[in-house]
Amino acid sequence: MPRRKIIIKRKWQADPIYNSIAATRFINNLMKDGKKIKAQKIFYSAINYIQEKTGLDGFKVFQQALKNAMPLVEVWPRKIAGASYLVPRVVNPDRRFYKAVKWIIEAARNKKGKPMYIRLAEEIISAYNNEGDAIKRKIEIQKQAESNKAFAHFAWWGRKSKKK
Repeated sequence: MPRRKIIIKRKWQADPIYNSIAATRFINNLMKDGKKIKAQKIFYSAINYIQEKTGLDGFKVFQQALKNAMPLVEVWPRKIAGASYLVPRVVNPDRRFYKAVKWIIEAARNKKGKPMYIRLAEEIISAYNNEGDAIKRKIEIQKQAESNKAFAHFAWWGRKSKKK
């Protein structure tokens, strides 16, 4: 019997306005206490605000902002012979998406003084322009992975080899 759970891939329904699974997943991460209607209003208002502010298609700006905020590598702590090493590794595509969404929402929530849809829209616009807190976080993690590149050979350590 395997020790790890068998992971069942979740099937997402596309959102009704943009027919996009990415928008649905973003809304679900934005939601607090099960208030999905409120999260949808915030998201769609932010997209409309982006459209007014930039003059570009708001949803395309959102998609590009997500692509810009997605990390390529991250570091994982590995304990080897009593010492802990931060080992860089490539990020799974689902995790890349989740991290980008989490960082954008977290950065918007940390700002104060404006309605949430404006804070979210401004963070999406700044991520679209490769600036802002979400992008800073991505760059910080990539720098950390770059500085620990010497420990990349420990990535296999502790894993059982897969037989084909």
